[in-house]
Amino acid sequence: MHTLLPADYVVFFVYFIAVAAYGYYIYHKKKSGTMSSNDFFLAEGSLTWWAIGASLIASNISAEHFIGMSGSGFALGLAISTYEWMSAATLIIVAVFIIPLYLKNKIFTMPQFLAKRYSDQVSTIMAVFWLLVYVFVNLTSIIYLGALAISSISPVSFEWSIAGLSVFSVIVTLGGMKVIGYTDVIQVLVLLIGGLVTTYLALSLLADKFGLEGNVLEALGILRKEAPDHFHMIFDKTSPHYKELPGMSVLIGGMLINNLAYWGCNQYIVQRALGADLKTARNGILFAAFLKLLVPLIAVLPGITMYVMHQNGMFQEEMKDAITGAVKPDHAYPTLMNLLPAGLKGVAFAALTAAIVASLAGKANSISTIFSLDIYKKYFDKNASDKKVVRVGRYAVIISMLMAAIVTPALKSLDQAYQFIQEYVGFFSPGVLAIFLLGMFWKRTTATAALSGALLTIPVSAILKFLPVWTQGAFPDYPFLDRMAITFFIIAILMIVISLRRPASQDSNAIRVDKSWFKVSTEFVIGSIFIGGILIALYTVFW
Repeated sequence: MHTLLPADYVVFFVYFIAVAAYGYYIYHKKKSGTMSSNDFFLAEGSLTWWAIGASLIASNISAEHFIGMSGSGFALGLAISTYEWMSAATLIIVAVFIIPLYLKNKIFTMPQFLAKRYSDQVSTIMAVFWLLVYVFVNLTSIIYLGALAISSISPVSFEWSIAGLSVFSVIVTLGGMKVIGYTDVIQVLVLLIGGLVTTYLALSLLADKFGLEGNVLEALGILRKEAPDHFHMIFDKTSPHYKELPGMSVLIGGMLINNLAYWGCNQYIVQRALGADLKTARNGILFAAFLKLLVPLIAVLPGITMYVMHQNGMFQEEMKDAITGAVKPDHAYPTLMNLLPAGLKGVAFAALTAAIVASLAGKANSISTIFSLDIYKKYFDKNASDKKVVRVGRYAVIISMLMAAIVTPALKSLDQAYQFIQEYVGFFSPGVLAIFLLGMFWKRTTATAALSGALLTIPVSAILKFLPVWTQGAFPDYPFLDRMAITFFIIAILMIVISLRRPASQDSNAIRVDKSWFKVSTEFVIGSIFIGGILIALYTVFW
């Protein structure tokens, strides 16, 4: 039933009003005079550690987690959780080694880092590319998946879902990073509660199916008994899913490259911590790492539960594609949501909306930050006042969201939008990581090397992807994550060779690095050990 009952509408509007009212309160709290660009783009000094952590997760989790990861849980099993659990480990690395370099060198945008370390040419090329990817890949795919999900569980059409999500996101974004950061706390609470409600429903249905009278704890045991193949974290080469998650690469290979690029060199993510002091930023990132451990509980477990129920004769029609009649894993989560009783479906609907809006708002804010500070102020109006820069940033939010909304319907032709994100962003991420890491930790890296890395990343990735087709299988067809690792090392080696061709010199553009910056508090160490212990236990039990 693709309907919402009056109780669902009440719950949803309570959520909407709560977010809007809290955002309005935060916007006007201690507001005096004109908002500065640092306040608008970075919420400088005003976000607490828990707001930073919540905002990181809210920006990261979107429809692809609820819909896509549940679908992957249905098809692959618990192994898809490695994207979340290895992110937790990566966040700790970022907090210790990367965030200090940004904060101590007063870096506010990723293109600014490239300009300071290399040259304006490298910075501008990357800024333009980031803007194109953010608008035409990230924004469009988030809107598309969100509108698809909302239209599948409610009477709202796909087109009106696009319009509603876009407008809601613009309203949140126009208040600046402070409003985004603190409203994200509500968004995270709503999506966790809504996600847990849906997971509980799935386990209750499974318990009833096996005569356990709704006992969800016993249902967890049934899952592992009925689908033992869905509880392995590491696939070997004989697995049909090895191409998606290639063995040990999910621990020490391409997954680490992917996560370091995403969490450490991505304006959309890093921006949440750039306005805080180092201790607050680190604590916020550690909090986000802990929350990452919980995501599979609300995104993967429902998919595995649906798989077991489907194997036992339930939801046969609901899981079929309307056109082909084939089983469609991505139908798992919408099917569950449509089974929720009145009121609770409104909670789940609000959770899904919260995840989508938070991601869109974070992305739009990063677009406005890069455009205003790294394009407009640098090339169009070097003497622009803070007031004018903020105004340009707000226009950038509106225009980018409008462009994305117009392009979004074209994504209907895609088989899997999640693959669309991974494929296009993944072509670029290895080179970005090589440029950033060498720029941070090797003073001899030159601007020429960085420019070469930026320009060659996509061609190298494309060759690795399409050469097996061009050579009719003579060249190895590497899994996606392995291609990312190979591309990273090719670009890094190339940059090192180019840099070594120049004589060693004192590089005035080198980023300052002080070993004392890498020292962390006792509390941070304890928290990191706690998270590390949980990860070791999870991979030991579900290897």
